[in-house]
Amino acid sequence: MTYLHNIGKYFLMIAEMFRKPTKWSVMKQLILKDIDDLVIGSLGIVAFIAFFVGGVVAIQTSLNINNPLIPKYLVGFATRQSIVLEFAPTFISIIMAGKVGSFITSSIGTMRVTEQIDALEVMGINSLNYLVFPKFISLMLYPFVISIAMFLGVLGGMAACVYGGYGTLEDYVIGIQTDFIPFHITYAFIKTIVFAFILATIPSFYGYYMKGGALEVGKASTTSFVWTSVVIILLNFLLTSLLLG
Repeated sequence: MTYLHNIGKYFLMIAEMFRKPTKWSVMKQLILKDIDDLVIGSLGIVAFIAFFVGGVVAIQTSLNINNPLIPKYLVGFATRQSIVLEFAPTFISIIMAGKVGSFITSSIGTMRVTEQIDALEVMGINSLNYLVFPKFISLMLYPFVISIAMFLGVLGGMAACVYGGYGTLEDYVIGIQTDFIPFHITYAFIKTIVFAFILATIPSFYGYYMKGGALEVGKASTTSFVWTSVVIILLNFLLTSLLLG
């Protein structure tokens, strides 16, 4: 029953988030601040992970192709498919659930503990719109982060393949271009936008409705990361079945 109660409360929170909007002059500053914190602040870790995981995918693919009948360009093909379809949209989103999700939960949870949310309500401000809506809007730029992860993943695979002696640049480039289906990029970005909505709202839900003190803020951050990851994995399965099945 607790799960059903939380699911109902979550959807009510989303509905409330769009009601009684905050003044645009104030909202603009909140959105720009959240873009800086959530999107631009995440570029470094996303770039680092994407580049080296792309390299690892290329090396492992190359080492597992022992049959001389299998063409060497398959390394580039497998790296591109792994990065574009699954690694960049899903794996990066789970990492972001830890980085961005914990930040959102702890920041809103701290405001709840220190009674800043109560102060907003007393002033007649819709606190959900004031706190959650800017995060939702700023994370609509999340596909930009994922496109960088895709590019750097493929680039990392190329660097590992060429400089590690696992194949030639020509073979890798042919592999990247082989059987390219443009809808796969569309599919990846559809998933990314859905995951961005989850990353903005579930951590906000656990931060906004938490009770207790500083210790509970830490517990709420952990819980929000777990449930954000679970929902991302479930939606990944559902969206893949619907869009590619």
